[in-house]
Amino acid sequence: MKIGSHQLSNNLILAPMAGVTDLPFRQLCKKLGAGMAVSEMVSSNSLLWGSKKTLNRASHDGEIEPKSVQIMGTDPQMMAEAARFNADRGAQIIDINMGCPAKKVCNVLAGSALMQNEKLVTDILEAVVKAVDIPVSLKMRTGWDREHRNAPTIAHIAEESGIQSLAIHGRTRADQYHGDAEYDTIADVKSRTGIPLVANGDITSPEKAKFVLDYTGADAIMIGRAAQGRPWIFREIQHYLETGEKLPEPGLEEVRDILLGHLENLYAFYGEHTGVRVARKHISWYSKGQPHGAAFRQTINRVEEAEIQKEMTQQFFATLITKEEMAA
Repeated sequence: MKIGSHQLSNNLILAPMAGVTDLPFRQLCKKLGAGMAVSEMVSSNSLLWGSKKTLNRASHDGEIEPKSVQIMGTDPQMMAEAARFNADRGAQIIDINMGCPAKKVCNVLAGSALMQNEKLVTDILEAVVKAVDIPVSLKMRTGWDREHRNAPTIAHIAEESGIQSLAIHGRTRADQYHGDAEYDTIADVKSRTGIPLVANGDITSPEKAKFVLDYTGADAIMIGRAAQGRPWIFREIQHYLETGEKLPEPGLEEVRDILLGHLENLYAFYGEHTGVRVARKHISWYSKGQPHGAAFRQTINRVEEAEIQKEMTQQFFATLITKEEMAA
């Protein structure tokens, strides 16, 4: 998989997720097998660029390359300025968001709502591509609703505009995240376009990853929610694609060590106050499905100090490990 001059180490990509794909999580997923990880959305509104949240989202200090930043907006010139701003701050790939189905995004006609206005899509893509000397990619959905699956049309516009990679989530904006993703539209787009195509949506296992790649003919796959609490899914998929065999699930000791390392990186990146709060959702995802996980989450979500949060996490896993050893 290649985007412009950037050769990815494999064809597995972490999807951009607001509030999730910060620098610590991107780094972790890359170390555990992701060939690329896309940042959270950065607004094209320049009034927000100085905010701590936006600066965090645009941070790439020490990040494993390539560094891809997603921008969101509806005004072509503001999007062009946002692309230049992020390129100047170290972005090596600019990704345009036309896939987010969130109401607060679509209510201002950004994200997947843009797919309703193909003329505006053309103007935005052309403006951003002209604004920077680095590759520009596009993430979108199959359409606005099931009666208007215009992804093939948008893909043609993207290719004509100079977009160098295209990612498609197999749902419409109206679908939100309901129902099952469909891959027929993605396969159709792949058969009509010459730029690299990334398939996204409901890829939750190595077997599903292989199925989607084979069915759509996509060049790569993008994984979002399935990586929450399971960042090792990338190495599992890579191993399966290379060998046809499944890796064993990581043991409790490894899960504990991955989580504790993740917590340390969150504290270092955000500072203790915000880091503890951001860590709560990750702890919830890692502990999901574990015995007494719900009670553990209820207790640890009230903790305010990093050391106590780490200590409780260690104790939780120590109990699980002891019970596992006794049952063996």
